[in-house]
Amino acid sequence: MTLLTATADRIERQTPAHRDRALDGLRALALLAVPTGHWLLGGFTLDSDGALHNASPLSAFGGLAPASWVLQMLGVFFLVGGYASVLSYHRRQGSAGAWLKGRIVRLGRPVLGVTVVWALAAPVLYAAGVAEVTLRTGAKLVVQPLWFVGVYAVVTALTPYCVRAARRLGGWAAAPLLGAVAVVDFLRYGPFADAVPAWLALVNILPGWLFAYQLGVAWGERRIGRRGARLLLAGGALLFAALLLVFHYPASMVGVPGEARTNSHPPSLLVLALAAAQSGAAILLRDRLARVLARPALWAPVVVINLCAMTILCWHQTALLAAAVPGSFVGEVAGLTAAPDGPGWIAVRLLWLPVFAALLVGIARYARRFEAAPVDGRGASALRRTVAGLLAAGFTVFALGLA
Repeated sequence: MTLLTATADRIERQTPAHRDRALDGLRALALLAVPTGHWLLGGFTLDSDGALHNASPLSAFGGLAPASWVLQMLGVFFLVGGYASVLSYHRRQGSAGAWLKGRIVRLGRPVLGVTVVWALAAPVLYAAGVAEVTLRTGAKLVVQPLWFVGVYAVVTALTPYCVRAARRLGGWAAAPLLGAVAVVDFLRYGPFADAVPAWLALVNILPGWLFAYQLGVAWGERRIGRRGARLLLAGGALLFAALLLVFHYPASMVGVPGEARTNSHPPSLLVLALAAAQSGAAILLRDRLARVLARPALWAPVVVINLCAMTILCWHQTALLAAAVPGSFVGEVAGLTAAPDGPGWIAVRLLWLPVFAALLVGIARYARRFEAAPVDGRGASALRRTVAGLLAAGFTVFALGLA
């Protein structure tokens, strides 16, 4: 306890007075929701050969769906990302291109790191007796969260345009994005659904995730105040309820195996409704959260989580697999490799969460180097970068089932 207290005090002393603690607190909360959601709402089944297959407790226990409303906090993450990006953009010393390059490199290094490590580890695991089916299941889980990085890079590139829109329209600059998603949802779920090609759903990807980012930019430009936040909270909550009760959108915010419709890939209007409500709540709670995080003991873990943001995002599924793959050799382990078949499984899975968290902490001690590497790329030769890129591409192809 003395060591922890001393560490917290040291972090407190090193924190600049102008640091926006509430912003970091919101980002940390959204970050922790990602592994918690994946660990709680994702499970496995074992086939007759002992290989792992993805499964979800939501298939057997639909009552768990409201938990996904709490754990789906990517709207908050994009909100905070937009706010932080606009501040960083205004503080930049060089050109907008140089600013963007630096941010993209920070996003790309950890992604490259995890995919290269898995590209090298997969053949070793296969030689050690891990089934190919298990490796493919694991590869899909590892790649699954990384789509976010690509989308986030694209919306970050749009920051200058988001700033201009926010200065002209304030928070209303996000309204056309909401409208675009609503139109696509109407086309794919309305009376013309049978005539609409499946690829049209992909149109929702950019406006769906840019929505909360644009709100964050407007917030950073001080164009959304408490009145606007109340409107977002109330309007988002009412739209969310209407979509569930009147238009019968799926209750789960994440995909459920076997279900024809999903809210998450690509985002449906329900995702934007939730993001609007969460954004309004986040803006309203900002000052209160800042006061809470003035306590060194609470502020220290927020700092650590933010320093390891990309490491948590990229490696949390590896932590899950570090427990599940050895467990598959034992057989059906309750809450781990046994089929997620109801509330009992969920109760046992909750006991596994600290184990996954401990494994992630252990992995992060070594994986953190990818996130902490210099953004200018010095120290890595062209050959090493080329080899790393090829390994990452090969692993991605394997994970997507293309090879």
